Amino acid sequence: MLRTILFFFTLITFTACSQSDAVTNTPAKENNHVEHEGHKEKDHDDHNKHKDEEHHDEDKTDEHEEEGIVRLTSAQMKAANIVVEALALKDVAARVRAPGEIKLNAYRTIKVTPRINAQVIGRHAKLGDEVNQGQPLVTLSSVEMAEAQGQLLLAEKEWQRVKKLGRKVVSERRYITAKIDYDKAYAYVKAVGMSDKEIKALLSQKRSADGSFKFVAQQSGRVLHDKFIIGERVEAGYELMVIADESLMWVEASVTPTIAGQVDVGNSAEILLDEQRFPAKVIQLHHTLDETTRTSAVRLEVDNVKHQLHAGMFVTVFIATRNKGRAIQLPEVAVLRSTDGDWQVMVEQEKPGEFKAVEVEVKNISDGLAVIDGIKPGTRVVTQGAFFVQSELAKSGFEAHNH
Repeated sequence: MLRTILFFFTLITFTACSQSDAVTNTPAKENNHVEHEGHKEKDHDDHNKHKDEEHHDEDKTDEHEEEGIVRLTSAQMKAANIVVEALALKDVAARVRAPGEIKLNAYRTIKVTPRINAQVIGRHAKLGDEVNQGQPLVTLSSVEMAEAQGQLLLAEKEWQRVKKLGRKVVSERRYITAKIDYDKAYAYVKAVGMSDKEIKALLSQKRSADGSFKFVAQQSGRVLHDKFIIGERVEAGYELMVIADESLMWVEASVTPTIAGQVDVGNSAEILLDEQRFPAKVIQLHHTLDETTRTSAVRLEVDNVKHQLHAGMFVTVFIATRNKGRAIQLPEVAVLRSTDGDWQVMVEQEKPGEFKAVEVEVKNISDGLAVIDGIKPGTRVVTQGAFFVQSELAKSGFEAHNH
Protein backbone atom coordinates (compact mmCIF):
# COMPACT_ATOMS: atom_id res chain seq x y z
CA MET A 1 0.00 0.00 0.00
CA LEU A 2 2.75 2.38 0.89
CA ARG A 3 4.54 1.41 -2.32
CA THR A 4 1.44 2.24 -4.34
CA ILE A 5 1.07 5.66 -2.73
CA LEU A 6 4.76 6.54 -3.46
CA PHE A 7 4.33 5.48 -7.13
CA PHE A 8 1.32 7.75 -7.64
CA PHE A 9 3.15 10.70 -5.85
CA THR A 10 6.16 10.32 -8.11
CA LEU A 11 4.00 10.14 -11.23
CA ILE A 12 2.10 13.32 -10.27
CA THR A 13 5.36 15.20 -9.56
CA PHE A 14 6.90 14.13 -12.89
CA THR A 15 3.76 15.20 -14.77
CA ALA A 16 3.70 18.62 -13.08
CA CYS A 17 7.37 19.25 -13.87
CA SER A 18 6.88 18.27 -17.51
CA GLN A 19 3.96 20.65 -17.85
CA SER A 20 5.93 23.42 -16.15
CA ASP A 21 8.84 22.97 -18.57
CA ALA A 22 6.48 22.97 -21.52
CA VAL A 23 4.90 26.23 -20.39
CA THR A 24 8.29 27.81 -19.72
CA ASN A 25 9.94 26.75 -23.00
CA THR A 26 7.16 27.86 -25.35
CA PRO A 27 7.48 31.62 -24.65
CA ALA A 28 11.25 31.37 -24.97
CA LYS A 29 10.92 30.02 -28.50
CA GLU A 30 8.41 32.72 -29.36
CA ASN A 31 10.69 35.45 -27.96
CA ASN A 32 13.60 34.11 -29.94
CA HIS A 33 11.47 34.20 -33.07
CA VAL A 34 10.40 37.80 -32.38
CA GLU A 35 13.99 38.93 -31.74
CA HIS A 36 15.14 37.28 -34.96
CA GLU A 37 12.42 39.00 -36.97
CA GLY A 38 13.27 42.34 -35.35
CA HIS A 39 16.93 41.85 -36.24
CA LYS A 40 15.98 41.12 -39.85
CA GLU A 41 13.89 44.28 -40.04
CA LYS A 42 16.74 46.37 -38.60
CA ASP A 43 19.20 44.88 -41.09
CA HIS A 44 16.77 45.64 -43.90
CA ASP A 45 16.42 49.27 -42.78
CA ASP A 46 20.22 49.63 -42.47
CA HIS A 47 20.64 48.16 -45.92
CA ASN A 48 18.13 50.58 -47.40
CA LYS A 49 19.81 53.47 -45.59
CA HIS A 50 23.18 52.39 -46.93
CA LYS A 51 21.78 52.22 -50.45
CA ASP A 52 20.27 55.70 -50.06
CA GLU A 53 23.62 57.04 -48.87
CA GLU A 54 25.40 55.40 -51.80
CA HIS A 55 22.85 56.87 -54.19
CA HIS A 56 23.28 60.29 -52.56
CA ASP A 57 27.07 59.99 -52.86
CA GLU A 58 26.66 59.12 -56.53
CA ASP A 59 24.51 62.22 -56.99
CA LYS A 60 27.19 64.29 -55.26
CA THR A 61 29.83 62.76 -57.47
CA ASP A 62 27.83 63.61 -60.55
CA GLU A 63 27.39 67.16 -59.32
CA HIS A 64 31.11 67.42 -58.67
CA GLU A 65 31.92 66.15 -62.13
CA GLU A 66 29.58 68.73 -63.64
CA GLU A 67 31.07 71.58 -61.62
CA GLY A 68 33.08 74.11 -63.65
CA ILE A 69 31.78 72.95 -67.05
CA VAL A 70 29.74 75.09 -69.40
CA ARG A 71 27.68 73.63 -72.23
CA LEU A 72 27.06 75.60 -75.40
CA THR A 73 24.73 74.75 -78.21
CA SER A 74 25.90 74.65 -81.81
CA ALA A 75 23.84 77.79 -82.42
CA GLN A 76 25.64 79.63 -79.61
CA MET A 77 29.04 78.54 -80.88
CA LYS A 78 28.20 79.64 -84.41
CA ALA A 79 26.84 83.01 -83.25
CA ALA A 80 29.92 83.68 -81.09
CA ASN A 81 32.22 82.49 -83.90
CA ILE A 82 33.94 80.04 -81.56
CA VAL A 83 36.89 78.14 -83.02
CA VAL A 84 38.39 75.09 -81.31
CA GLU A 85 41.82 73.76 -82.31
CA ALA A 86 44.19 71.07 -81.07
CA LEU A 87 47.39 72.49 -79.56
CA ALA A 88 50.63 71.60 -81.30
CA LEU A 89 54.31 72.27 -80.68
CA LYS A 90 55.73 74.96 -82.95
CA ASP A 91 59.11 76.49 -83.66
CA VAL A 92 59.35 79.54 -81.42
CA ALA A 93 62.22 81.97 -81.06
CA ALA A 94 64.19 81.29 -77.89
CA ARG A 95 64.27 84.18 -75.43
CA VAL A 96 66.92 85.52 -73.10
CA ARG A 97 66.28 87.26 -69.81
CA ALA A 98 68.14 90.42 -68.87
CA PRO A 99 67.91 93.37 -66.47
CA GLY A 100 66.76 96.66 -67.94
CA GLU A 101 66.04 100.29 -67.13
CA ILE A 102 63.30 102.55 -68.46
CA LYS A 103 64.65 105.67 -70.14
CA LEU A 104 63.18 108.68 -71.89
CA ASN A 105 62.95 108.50 -75.65
CA ALA A 106 65.70 110.95 -76.56
CA TYR A 107 64.17 111.45 -80.00
CA ARG A 108 60.98 112.69 -78.36
CA THR A 109 62.53 114.84 -75.63
CA ILE A 110 63.45 118.54 -75.80
CA LYS A 111 65.21 120.94 -73.46
CA VAL A 112 63.96 124.49 -73.14
CA THR A 113 67.06 126.69 -73.01
CA PRO A 114 67.54 130.40 -73.86
CA ARG A 115 70.16 131.35 -76.45
CA ILE A 116 70.85 134.67 -74.79
CA ASN A 117 71.22 135.89 -71.22
CA ALA A 118 67.81 136.85 -69.85
CA GLN A 119 65.61 137.24 -66.81
CA VAL A 120 62.52 135.14 -66.07
CA ILE A 121 59.48 137.40 -65.76
CA GLY A 122 56.59 134.96 -66.20
CA ARG A 123 55.65 131.26 -65.99
CA HIS A 124 52.92 129.61 -68.10
CA ALA A 125 53.48 125.91 -67.36
CA LYS A 126 54.64 123.97 -64.34
CA LEU A 127 56.11 120.60 -63.44
CA GLY A 128 53.92 117.67 -64.50
CA ASP A 129 51.75 119.67 -66.92
CA GLU A 130 50.82 118.23 -70.31
CA VAL A 131 51.56 120.89 -72.93
CA ASN A 132 50.81 121.14 -76.64
CA GLN A 133 53.13 122.19 -79.42
CA GLY A 134 53.24 125.99 -79.67
CA GLN A 135 51.94 126.54 -76.13
CA PRO A 136 53.74 129.32 -74.17
CA LEU A 137 55.99 127.99 -71.39
CA VAL A 138 57.85 130.98 -69.92
CA THR A 139 58.29 134.71 -70.57
CA LEU A 140 61.83 136.14 -70.57
CA SER A 141 63.23 139.65 -70.86
CA SER A 142 66.64 140.55 -72.27
CA VAL A 143 68.60 143.68 -73.14
CA GLU A 144 70.11 141.82 -76.09
CA MET A 145 66.63 140.94 -77.32
CA ALA A 146 65.54 144.58 -77.05
CA GLU A 147 68.47 145.62 -79.28
CA ALA A 148 67.61 142.87 -81.76
CA GLN A 149 63.99 143.99 -81.87
CA GLY A 150 65.06 147.59 -82.54
CA GLN A 151 67.34 146.47 -85.37
CA LEU A 152 64.49 144.52 -86.93
CA LEU A 153 62.18 147.55 -86.84
CA LEU A 154 64.81 149.72 -88.55
CA ALA A 155 65.58 147.07 -91.16
CA GLU A 156 61.91 146.56 -91.87
CA LYS A 157 61.30 150.30 -92.42
CA GLU A 158 64.25 150.58 -94.79
CA TRP A 159 63.13 147.56 -96.73
CA GLN A 160 59.58 148.88 -97.08
CA ARG A 161 60.93 152.24 -98.35
CA VAL A 162 63.25 150.64 -100.90
CA LYS A 163 60.64 148.20 -102.09
CA LYS A 164 58.15 151.04 -102.56
CA LEU A 165 60.59 153.06 -104.67
CA GLY A 166 61.36 150.04 -106.81
CA ARG A 167 64.40 148.85 -108.73
CA LYS A 168 64.07 151.62 -111.35
CA VAL A 169 64.68 154.36 -108.78
CA VAL A 170 67.17 152.82 -106.29
CA SER A 171 70.37 151.06 -107.21
CA GLU A 172 70.52 147.31 -107.38
CA ARG A 173 73.01 147.23 -104.52
CA ARG A 174 70.80 149.23 -102.18
CA TYR A 175 67.81 147.10 -103.04
CA ILE A 176 69.61 143.85 -102.31
CA THR A 177 71.27 145.21 -99.16
CA ALA A 178 67.94 146.35 -97.68
CA LYS A 179 66.40 142.95 -98.34
CA ILE A 180 69.34 141.09 -96.78
CA ASP A 181 69.43 143.32 -93.69
CA TYR A 182 65.72 142.77 -93.10
CA ASP A 183 65.99 138.99 -93.49
CA LYS A 184 68.99 138.86 -91.13
CA ALA A 185 67.26 140.96 -88.44
CA TYR A 186 64.12 138.82 -88.72
CA ALA A 187 66.08 135.57 -88.51
CA TYR A 188 68.08 136.78 -85.52
CA VAL A 189 65.11 137.73 -83.29
CA LYS A 190 63.49 134.41 -84.17
CA ALA A 191 66.66 132.48 -83.41
CA VAL A 192 67.04 134.04 -79.97
CA GLY A 193 63.49 133.27 -78.94
CA MET A 194 60.71 135.28 -80.56
CA SER A 195 57.91 133.41 -82.34
CA ASP A 196 56.54 134.35 -85.76
CA LYS A 197 53.38 135.55 -84.04
CA GLU A 198 55.35 137.85 -81.71
CA ILE A 199 57.44 139.18 -84.59
CA LYS A 200 54.33 139.96 -86.60
CA ALA A 201 52.88 141.86 -83.63
CA LEU A 202 56.13 143.82 -83.28
CA LEU A 203 56.26 144.82 -86.95
CA SER A 204 52.60 145.88 -86.93
CA GLN A 205 53.43 148.09 -83.91
CA LYS A 206 50.98 146.21 -81.72
CA ARG A 207 53.77 145.85 -79.21
CA SER A 208 57.00 147.72 -78.44
CA ALA A 209 60.62 146.61 -78.59
CA ASP A 210 60.79 146.03 -74.83
CA GLY A 211 63.04 142.99 -74.97
CA SER A 212 60.41 140.53 -73.73
CA PHE A 213 59.62 137.27 -75.51
CA LYS A 214 57.88 133.96 -74.81
CA PHE A 215 59.36 130.50 -75.11
CA VAL A 216 56.86 128.10 -76.63
CA ALA A 217 56.81 124.28 -76.63
CA GLN A 218 58.48 122.83 -79.71
CA GLN A 219 56.54 119.57 -79.26
CA SER A 220 53.68 118.16 -77.22
CA GLY A 221 54.55 116.30 -74.03
CA ARG A 222 54.87 116.47 -70.28
CA VAL A 223 56.96 118.96 -68.31
CA LEU A 224 59.45 116.76 -66.43
CA HIS A 225 61.80 119.45 -65.06
CA ASP A 226 61.48 123.16 -64.36
CA LYS A 227 64.55 124.63 -62.71
CA PHE A 228 63.82 128.30 -62.24
CA ILE A 229 61.90 130.84 -60.22
CA ILE A 230 60.37 134.08 -61.44
CA GLY A 231 62.86 136.97 -61.29
CA GLU A 232 65.86 134.67 -61.70
CA ARG A 233 68.55 135.67 -64.19
CA VAL A 234 69.62 132.81 -66.43
CA GLU A 235 72.51 132.53 -68.84
CA ALA A 236 72.39 131.28 -72.40
CA GLY A 237 72.10 127.48 -72.45
CA TYR A 238 70.53 127.22 -68.98
CA GLU A 239 68.01 124.34 -68.81
CA LEU A 240 64.70 125.92 -67.88
CA MET A 241 62.49 122.91 -68.67
CA VAL A 242 62.54 119.41 -70.09
CA ILE A 243 59.53 118.26 -72.10
CA ALA A 244 59.15 114.63 -73.10
CA ASP A 245 56.61 112.63 -75.03
CA GLU A 246 56.24 109.60 -72.73
CA SER A 247 53.86 107.69 -74.98
CA LEU A 248 56.84 105.82 -76.45
CA MET A 249 59.67 104.96 -74.05
CA TRP A 250 63.08 103.33 -74.34
CA VAL A 251 64.40 100.40 -72.34
CA GLU A 252 68.15 99.77 -72.03
CA ALA A 253 68.81 96.06 -71.45
CA SER A 254 72.26 94.81 -70.45
CA VAL A 255 73.37 91.51 -72.00
CA THR A 256 76.66 89.71 -72.57
CA PRO A 257 78.40 90.27 -75.91
CA THR A 258 77.62 86.65 -76.88
CA ILE A 259 73.89 87.14 -76.37
CA ALA A 260 73.99 90.52 -78.10
CA GLY A 261 75.36 88.71 -81.15
CA GLN A 262 72.18 86.58 -81.24
CA VAL A 263 69.83 89.57 -81.26
CA ASP A 264 68.71 91.48 -84.34
CA VAL A 265 67.06 94.87 -84.74
CA GLY A 266 63.32 94.31 -85.04
CA ASN A 267 63.22 91.25 -82.76
CA SER A 268 60.24 91.06 -80.45
CA ALA A 269 60.70 91.55 -76.71
CA GLU A 270 58.68 91.85 -73.52
CA ILE A 271 58.98 94.04 -70.44
CA LEU A 272 57.99 92.68 -67.04
CA LEU A 273 57.18 95.16 -64.25
CA ASP A 274 55.35 94.08 -61.09
CA GLU A 275 53.71 91.11 -62.86
CA GLN A 276 52.58 93.39 -65.69
CA ARG A 277 53.81 92.61 -69.19
CA PHE A 278 54.43 95.16 -71.96
CA PRO A 279 55.25 94.17 -75.56
CA ALA A 280 58.37 95.78 -76.98
CA LYS A 281 60.82 95.46 -79.86
CA VAL A 282 64.55 95.87 -80.42
CA ILE A 283 65.37 99.16 -82.18
CA GLN A 284 69.13 99.58 -81.64
CA LEU A 285 72.22 97.58 -80.65
CA HIS A 286 75.15 99.30 -78.97
CA HIS A 287 78.54 98.46 -80.45
CA THR A 288 80.59 99.36 -77.38
CA LEU A 289 80.78 97.64 -74.00
CA ASP A 290 80.12 99.24 -70.65
CA GLU A 291 83.50 99.91 -69.07
CA THR A 292 82.36 98.76 -65.62
CA THR A 293 80.05 95.79 -66.28
CA ARG A 294 81.59 94.73 -69.62
CA THR A 295 78.08 94.19 -70.98
CA SER A 296 76.48 95.34 -74.19
CA ALA A 297 73.30 97.44 -74.27
CA VAL A 298 70.25 96.52 -76.32
CA ARG A 299 67.79 99.36 -76.79
CA LEU A 300 64.10 98.50 -76.89
CA GLU A 301 61.04 100.58 -77.71
CA VAL A 302 57.82 100.11 -75.70
CA ASP A 303 54.40 101.75 -75.98
CA ASN A 304 53.46 103.71 -72.87
CA VAL A 305 50.12 105.25 -73.79
CA LYS A 306 48.75 104.68 -70.28
CA HIS A 307 51.88 106.25 -68.72
CA GLN A 308 52.62 103.26 -66.48
CA LEU A 309 56.34 103.33 -67.25
CA HIS A 310 58.61 106.13 -66.07
CA ALA A 311 62.26 106.90 -66.58
CA GLY A 312 64.49 105.31 -63.94
CA MET A 313 62.35 102.22 -63.30
CA PHE A 314 64.18 98.88 -63.23
CA VAL A 315 62.46 96.08 -65.16
CA THR A 316 63.05 92.54 -66.37
CA VAL A 317 63.44 92.18 -70.12
CA PHE A 318 62.82 89.12 -72.32
CA ILE A 319 64.35 89.34 -75.80
CA ALA A 320 63.79 86.94 -78.69
CA THR A 321 66.99 85.64 -80.31
CA ARG A 322 67.80 83.87 -83.57
CA ASN A 323 67.76 80.50 -81.80
CA LYS A 324 64.59 78.43 -82.12
CA GLY A 325 62.83 76.13 -79.65
CA ARG A 326 59.70 73.95 -79.58
CA ALA A 327 56.77 75.30 -77.59
CA ILE A 328 52.98 75.62 -77.59
CA GLN A 329 51.89 78.89 -79.15
CA LEU A 330 48.36 80.16 -79.66
CA PRO A 331 46.59 83.49 -80.30
CA GLU A 332 46.83 86.01 -77.47
CA VAL A 333 43.01 86.33 -77.36
CA ALA A 334 42.78 82.64 -76.39
CA VAL A 335 44.55 83.27 -73.08
CA LEU A 336 42.47 85.05 -70.44
CA ARG A 337 42.83 86.19 -66.85
CA SER A 338 40.70 84.41 -64.26
CA THR A 339 39.01 86.22 -61.36
CA ASP A 340 42.03 85.52 -59.16
CA GLY A 341 44.44 86.83 -61.78
CA ASP A 342 45.79 83.53 -63.09
CA TRP A 343 46.07 82.79 -66.80
CA GLN A 344 43.65 80.23 -68.22
CA VAL A 345 42.45 78.73 -71.48
CA MET A 346 39.07 77.20 -72.35
CA VAL A 347 39.54 73.45 -72.91
CA GLU A 348 36.98 71.36 -74.76
CA GLN A 349 35.80 68.29 -72.85
CA GLU A 350 34.91 64.85 -74.23
CA LYS A 351 31.63 66.11 -75.68
CA PRO A 352 31.71 68.91 -78.28
CA GLY A 353 30.30 72.13 -76.88
CA GLU A 354 31.43 71.39 -73.31
CA PHE A 355 34.25 73.56 -72.01
CA LYS A 356 36.21 73.97 -68.81
CA ALA A 357 38.73 76.61 -67.74
CA VAL A 358 42.25 75.25 -67.21
CA GLU A 359 45.07 77.29 -65.68
CA VAL A 360 48.29 77.65 -67.68
CA GLU A 361 51.59 79.47 -67.39
CA VAL A 362 52.25 82.21 -69.92
CA LYS A 363 55.89 82.32 -70.96
CA ASN A 364 55.56 85.40 -73.16
CA ILE A 365 53.15 87.40 -75.28
CA SER A 366 54.31 89.23 -78.40
CA ASP A 367 53.00 90.06 -81.85
CA GLY A 368 49.53 88.84 -80.89
CA LEU A 369 50.74 85.35 -79.93
CA ALA A 370 51.18 83.75 -76.50
CA VAL A 371 53.60 80.97 -75.60
CA ILE A 372 52.15 78.82 -72.81
CA ASP A 373 53.13 75.87 -70.63
CA GLY A 374 51.24 73.53 -68.32
CA ILE A 375 49.04 71.85 -70.91
CA LYS A 376 49.70 68.89 -73.21
CA PRO A 377 49.97 69.06 -76.99
CA GLY A 378 46.85 67.72 -78.68
CA THR A 379 44.50 69.32 -76.13
CA ARG A 380 41.59 70.99 -77.89
CA VAL A 381 41.39 74.63 -76.86
CA VAL A 382 39.20 77.58 -77.84
CA THR A 383 41.43 79.80 -79.99
CA GLN A 384 38.70 82.25 -81.01
CA GLY A 385 35.72 83.33 -78.91
CA ALA A 386 37.34 82.38 -75.59
CA PHE A 387 36.00 85.48 -73.87
CA PHE A 388 32.41 84.45 -74.69
CA VAL A 389 33.02 80.97 -73.26
CA GLN A 390 34.57 82.43 -70.12
CA SER A 391 31.61 84.80 -69.71
CA GLU A 392 29.13 81.94 -70.04
CA LEU A 393 31.15 79.91 -67.54
CA ALA A 394 31.16 82.77 -65.06
CA LYS A 395 27.44 83.35 -65.55
CA SER A 396 26.71 79.68 -65.03
CA GLY A 397 28.70 79.63 -61.81
CA PHE A 398 26.97 82.79 -60.55
CA GLU A 399 23.50 81.37 -61.21
CA ALA A 400 24.38 78.06 -59.55
CA HIS A 401 25.66 79.95 -56.53
CA ASN A 402 22.40 81.88 -56.27
CA HIS A 403 20.34 78.71 -56.53
